[in-house]
This record gives sequence, C-alpha cells and structure tokens, in this order.
Amino acid sequence: MQSDSTITRRTAIAAGAAVTVAMAQSASAGKSDNDDTPWIDAHSHIWTPDVDRFPLQPGMTIENLSPRSFNAEELMEIARPEGVGRVVLIQHPPFHGFDNSYLIDACRRYPDTFRMVGGVDDLRPNCGKAMKQLLKQRVTGFRIGPREGITDWLNTSGMTEMWKTAVETRQAMCCLIDAKHLPLLDAACRKYPETPVVIDHFARIGIDGEIRDNEVTDLCRLAAHPYVKVKVSAYYALGKKQPPHAELIPLIRRLCDTFGPNRLMWASDCPYQLTRGNTYASSISLIRDRIDFVTEAERRQLLRTTAEETFFFA
Repeated sequence: MQSDSTITRRTAIAAGAAVTVAMAQSASAGKSDNDDTPWIDAHSHIWTPDVDRFPLQPGMTIENLSPRSFNAEELMEIARPEGVGRVVLIQHPPFHGFDNSYLIDACRRYPDTFRMVGGVDDLRPNCGKAMKQLLKQRVTGFRIGPREGITDWLNTSGMTEMWKTAVETRQAMCCLIDAKHLPLLDAACRKYPETPVVIDHFARIGIDGEIRDNEVTDLCRLAAHPYVKVKVSAYYALGKKQPPHAELIPLIRRLCDTFGPNRLMWASDCPYQLTRGNTYASSISLIRDRIDFVTEAERRQLLRTTAEETFFFA
C-alpha cells in the first residue's frame, strides 16, 4: 500500500555506510538465538533512483518515487535498531511491473538478509517455468491480486498454472486483496488445498476506518485451509491509522485464536509505514511489546518463525 513518506536521502547517507558494513559482515543475520536482530519483517518495499540501471515501467518517472530513494541499506538502517535482521522484499508493480531485477539484485548482494515476493504475469505463457527459475534467485513467493478488466482473475490459465506449480515449489501466493475478495480466495483454496497462501495486510480490513465483524469472520473462515497464513501488517493504513494502533488489537487476538500465531506474521509495509506520525518502532512494538495474550514462544512465531518457515526455505 502507498502513502507519502518522511524518510530522506540525507538520513540514509548519515548511517548508510555503517549499515552496509554490518549487513555484509552478518553472514548469518537473524539466524542465531543470541543475535540482537532476531526478528523478520515479512513485507517491505525498496527502490532506487538509479533508473538507468533499473528502469521504471512505461508511464513512471523518477518523480513518482516517494521517497526518492529507499534502498536495502536505508531499510535496514531503520529495521536493525528495532531487532529486525531479515526482511521479505515485495515487488512493487506500480514502479517496475513484472520486472523483478532490482529486488533480485538486493537478494543477490545480501543473501542472508533478504528473500523476495516477486511478480509473474499470469496472462503470459510458461508461468510455472518462470516460477521455478525465480526460485533459484531467492524468490519464494508471488504477489497476486485483482487485475483491471479481468473479473475472474483467480481462474486465468496462467493463475491456475501458478497455483499448481506452488504445490511443488512451496512458493506462496501472496494476495493483496480487499475483504470483498475473501470468498473468491476461499473457493480457490478449496480447489487447490495444498497451495501455500499468504493474505497481505489483514485483507485490508479497516482501510476505511471501520473494522466490520462480517469481514473479520470471512477472513477467519480461511483458517479452515491449513496452508493459509495472514500478514499482521500495514497499521498506518487501517483503523485509526495512527499509533498506538490499539484498535487493531482485538482483530489480532481473534486471528491468533483462529489461525494460531504459527500462521500469522508481523510486517511493516515500509516505507509507507513511515508517515503521518507512524514509525517502524510503532509498528513492531505492537507485537513485540504490547499485546499481552500471547506467550513468548507465540510472540516469536509472530515476529520470526512463521515468516522464516514461509519465505526463508531457499
């Protein structure tokens, strides 16, 4: 999801070199129980103003990038002080479409820090082959969602191939959807019960400020499918859209009761979380420090284990 950000290039320059060194030296970042950065952010975007090397898709210019730069080092500069040592990077279709090159490059440079949710165009042939090739480049999930002009978007021939291939590769179908699409997703999960599925941002329940019980019920209904997980994320865009995000706690508790913490994962949705009084710290703090209905082992699942098992297997 998208909004204005307050991160600046000057902020990154101030500590970027130190972060680069730390990332390079941390060959097993986040893997040790004694590491001071054990947590995983299951959803963040990065991009670069180097559009000569990594061109934007037609219709986009460098002026569309807000902030102008939010690269791997800038992300980890704000993540590491909060105990986050690994991140799942999410392909950002508005900027690069289905061109995964920039995120693949980040995963190549920092293989122990990043995994990636990429993009495959399901309207083109050989989606399954593309998925398998991308798995070798640390792409362990794919962002999917409704496409303009396609009503039955979950049943294109390419999407069918993707869901079938994912049973073999274990790459998750990561769904950026609204609550109204949950019944369609439920039907797809019934059709392909062994396909790994991750629902982004609570299915955007509360995006208009209201958390409706019927929508939460629809989301909880997906817990009947054992391969479905949910990202507990994007607080800046949901409910009151301001820290401390307490209005989201009952929703998180209900999901914990229904899915279990082992099928939920915290994520920031940076850099969009960094705006209008929202911070990286306010996002992770809700799970790390403030909810009181989970054990420490369950908190670890929310902040690390679920994302680790879902995305860091290759």
